[in-house]
Amino acid sequence: MSESIGVNRIKDVDSLNEFLRPFGYAYDPEQDVFYTIVDAWQRQMGYTRMYDEAAALASMILDSEPVYFEYDNKRWMIEFWKGQYCMTTGFEVGIYYTDKREKSNEYFNWTLYDCADDEHMLNMEFTLTKNGKPIIERKEKHWWLAGFKLGEFSQPWELEASISIVFKDLNMRNAFVKALQKIGYKREKLSINREIVSFVFANPKTKQPYTRTEMIEETIQRNNKLLCDTFNALSKDHDNALDKIIAIQELAPELLEKIVKMGKSKDIYLYK
Repeated sequence: MSESIGVNRIKDVDSLNEFLRPFGYAYDPEQDVFYTIVDAWQRQMGYTRMYDEAAALASMILDSEPVYFEYDNKRWMIEFWKGQYCMTTGFEVGIYYTDKREKSNEYFNWTLYDCADDEHMLNMEFTLTKNGKPIIERKEKHWWLAGFKLGEFSQPWELEASISIVFKDLNMRNAFVKALQKIGYKREKLSINREIVSFVFANPKTKQPYTRTEMIEETIQRNNKLLCDTFNALSKDHDNALDKIIAIQELAPELLEKIVKMGKSKDIYLYK
């Protein structure tokens, strides 16, 4: 980690957000979750399926669901992720597009998509539940809407995300709905109201990354659980992420480096 982490550097919400900003995140004290900021550095990196292949090796065990469609002379990908991001449980939805030629075959899509600019951001919202209990809610116009719960350990199959997206017009909505149906979502399971499409992401319909083997998943999740257990044990006297992080600075400052491995950390972009 290039940023130095000093003892007592984090002392309140403002200083926590100052610490998180270079990593692309901020803290919501009302929900006690982390979320992605619009001008995160990740926006400059674009997105390719190769990054999903790198996720498990970067301590992220995720269900991923890329949805590809064409609209307005562009190739679009809207992708959803849920699972364990090192020391956090979370969910993400990202909007990407390109006007370049697609690079793909029946096995893999190598296309590098651009992250949606301000003009192409969409209003989105989601509720992430774990075994039926809501743990994160987010609602915003964004290109990468996400939320992460620190110290929460989860298996991807324990999580479901109820998602709503407001598309730019009916043509875009119809293209997305058609793409959802193509990968296996049933029309009767979708809620469609004018430009809004709502659905539940539970069991992924698309093929998961080749690197997410049973052995790798078990190994990474064992380590992720150990990190969560260690963090929670050291910060057991506190009931929110801010106070826990303040305590961790004193007790185990090296864990701060693990905390910021949520979402799309710099590790996966080494594979670009």
